[in-house]
Amino acid sequence: MFIMTHLPKLIEDLALILMAGAVTTLLFRRLKQPLVLGYIIAGLLVGPHIAILPTVIDTENINVLAELGVIFLLFSLGLEFSFKKLVRVGGAASITAIVEVIGMLGIGYASGQILGWSQMDSIFLGGILSISSTTIIIRAFEELGVKSQQFAGIVFGVLIVEDLVAILLLVLLSTLAVSRQFAGPEMAFSVLKLVFFLSLWFIAGIFLIPTFLKKARKLLSEETLLILSLGLCLGMVVLATHVGFSPALGAFVMGSILAETTKAEKIEHLVKPVKNLFAAVFFVSVGILIDPAVIVKHGGPVLLITVLTIVGKFLSSSIGAVLSGQPLKQSIQAGMSLAQIGEFSFIIATLGLTLKVTSDFLYPIAVAVSAITTFTTPYLIKWSEPFYHFLDRNLPRKFVNTLNKYSSGTQDIQAESDWKIVLRAYTAIVLTNMIISVAIILLSSTFLTPWVQGKMNYSLTGDIIVLLITFVACAPFTWAMMAKKPDTMAYTNLWLDKKYNRGPLVIIEVIRNLLAVFLVGFLVDRLFSGTIAILVAIPVMIIVLYIFSRRMQLYYGRIEKRFLRNLNARESREIEEDTARASLSPWDAHLASFEISPYAAYVGVSLQHLAWRERFGVNLAYIERGGKVIYAPSRDEKLFPYDHIGVIGTDEQLISLRPLLEDNANEVTYAEGDKRENIVLQKVIVDEHTKLKGQTIRLSGIREKTNGLVVGIERKGQRILNPASDTKFEWDDVVWVVGDRRKIQQLYIKHD
Repeated sequence: MFIMTHLPKLIEDLALILMAGAVTTLLFRRLKQPLVLGYIIAGLLVGPHIAILPTVIDTENINVLAELGVIFLLFSLGLEFSFKKLVRVGGAASITAIVEVIGMLGIGYASGQILGWSQMDSIFLGGILSISSTTIIIRAFEELGVKSQQFAGIVFGVLIVEDLVAILLLVLLSTLAVSRQFAGPEMAFSVLKLVFFLSLWFIAGIFLIPTFLKKARKLLSEETLLILSLGLCLGMVVLATHVGFSPALGAFVMGSILAETTKAEKIEHLVKPVKNLFAAVFFVSVGILIDPAVIVKHGGPVLLITVLTIVGKFLSSSIGAVLSGQPLKQSIQAGMSLAQIGEFSFIIATLGLTLKVTSDFLYPIAVAVSAITTFTTPYLIKWSEPFYHFLDRNLPRKFVNTLNKYSSGTQDIQAESDWKIVLRAYTAIVLTNMIISVAIILLSSTFLTPWVQGKMNYSLTGDIIVLLITFVACAPFTWAMMAKKPDTMAYTNLWLDKKYNRGPLVIIEVIRNLLAVFLVGFLVDRLFSGTIAILVAIPVMIIVLYIFSRRMQLYYGRIEKRFLRNLNARESREIEEDTARASLSPWDAHLASFEISPYAAYVGVSLQHLAWRERFGVNLAYIERGGKVIYAPSRDEKLFPYDHIGVIGTDEQLISLRPLLEDNANEVTYAEGDKRENIVLQKVIVDEHTKLKGQTIRLSGIREKTNGLVVGIERKGQRILNPASDTKFEWDDVVWVVGDRRKIQQLYIKHD
């Protein structure tokens, strides 16, 4: 006799979703297509609009799981993001991204209006079209082997900026959806509120979380670290929601905070399976909501928006890259790489549905456009270089030359002026400490004041107690606003110039002291009248700050030191690891020789596309083919069957390369006296005899004179592996050259 056990519909639906997702992704992996599309098609198959397979029943619970998918997607994105990484990508990526986003917001809105859609549909369409797909681009770059090319670096920088812009769009669109109108003050307040809370959460998170992880490191097993990370993520989601932001923002912020810790890579590794599971449910739920009949009905808009997406993103991204000073070739390649929409577009479209402010047809149209542009992305990347050559041949030479001059001019490195450095330091000091002080005051008025007043029966004594506690908590940060000097040599240089710079510096000091007085007034005004604040409280507090300024300075110094130590902990560890690796290469490198098998997959592929130097850190010293030796082969050189190649690298680098060569190339040795025995790793000192000082590697002629290449430079205790060809030599540089032994010696003897 069998006992029937009740199984919740959620488990049945989840089993159906995961099985359908597994089958379709296996098929798409075999076809070498993005897995995201496989998940969407799986959702389409198990959705209510197609009756081929069993249908998902409990869509409400599936939507909850999909929401978790969005949260963990954004959390993982934050782990890869890092606010410091945003600073490193520089102005070129920021300008490109901003021009692209603004351009696509305009194109999307105009398209919706032309199609006769509502204003809200048009606005959300602009948001959907403005963000490119990180997942699809990275997958396409990996499959095409172009991640090491110059334009790929521009694209990755743009994607980082777009991630932050997308978060801002989610907040602004949510505000707009609630107000249903363009209210300038409300939108400005939303942006200021976003910046305030982002800054506050980041500062507090960096101050507290890395310290906690460091103190608890002996207790953190993989399981505990995973649970703690997910708990912090969901805790920030709850906090962000209570403050009035989206759950996705909270997840992203916590990810970006943890990205600055030394546990970032470990957390990213542990969270990846959780992210993959719930992200799969999210993308399948995207497919469930697609109605093929709606797509067929709106086929015209789908095709129109697809064309506008590809053309608009290509033009706006390329123009943005050119304006940022990138060469025309890299600009074209970056523009064609970014011509698609993806996962963030689904999140924005889902937001419109959730808030019930967009029409039902917008979501499936967005998914259809994303599917089409996903398929076109690899081809656009592949065709980008031929398309550049076509433009280069057909555009007026005067126009091309003007672009080249503009690019070379904007890429000249300009030294930062002392004033720029000092103003940036003042801004950081004032804004950081003002944000912390305001946060303390708001927390005090929200939680401390009601509690104390309840205990003190709403008496004057209660107000004074609250004021004293809050002032003590704010005092170090208020002092920093008033008195902390920029710790830079630039400030000293400006201050010593009495005639031109001391006056402006005094004005800056007066302004920031007035801001501190305003902040103290804001605190007192929360509890007392304006008259009491002006006549009594503010003067007393300012006097106290100056009397105890020495103690404030010491206490603030400890806080600042801990914050900076936490902020730079991951970077410091990476520098230590890089230093350890640098001690091995290229100075402990050696030469290994291999014979290329006729069955090797990379036969006929250029060295540029193989990118062994970028991927493994090794250098190809020579290729011997039919009795002819090609020293220091160029990047356009290709490998052919039975070539003998000389690869220089450390044991670790050659071990990492060997799996690629295994079964495809045979390691060989040569008898003493063989001419390839003359290829060595040797150093040349940059001094008054070598006459290399100030020359770049390319213009020095070392390659031509030695049949070799520069693989490393030792400079002031720092070691530069595989320096760029435009690197300039400086006095006392130790230059490590791979080439013909006799020619390297002649080069040095010649100048000796």
